Amino acid sequence: MDALQAMLTRKSIKKYKPDPVPQALIDQIIEAGLNAPSGLNKQAPIIVAVTNKEIRDKLSKLNAGKDPFFRADPFYGAPVVLVVLADKSVPTYLYDGSLVMENLQLAAHALGLGACWIHRARETFEMDEGKEILKSLGIEGEYEGIGNCILGYPDHDPDKKPRKENRVYYIK
Repeated sequence: MDALQAMLTRKSIKKYKPDPVPQALIDQIIEAGLNAPSGLNKQAPIIVAVTNKEIRDKLSKLNAGKDPFFRADPFYGAPVVLVVLADKSVPTYLYDGSLVMENLQLAAHALGLGACWIHRARETFEMDEGKEILKSLGIEGEYEGIGNCILGYPDHDPDKKPRKENRVYYIK
């Protein structure tokens, strides 16, 4: 799938099969994320790749605790969570992390997987339990959670949502 086709056909997937995702596919998606542009090439974002079901479920519960519309599993059954965090000392960290999130989603779609950006990574990793997970991995410093990119094999094909009109203004 070419890049333009991936951008035009990607959809947020909110229901997943329990099938594990091969590590080779996860690694390709991560590589695409890490190759996102970054301000002054500072490469502030890092990725925590979670395939361990126990930790994935713990992150889901931490995330759900911050969900005003509480869902039992805010990760929609996805077996993989790629948590993007970024070093807050880099002025462009939020933008850089957002670019990583987009690359992850496009790469997943191009490889035949579903993906969705799940918010509340910042809140999750501001909690003591979230900080403990980072500490257990040796991640120190002022990192802010940018987003959770959930991955897996889609268990449905959602309808394409219509795009709003009148969103472009030309100056010629």
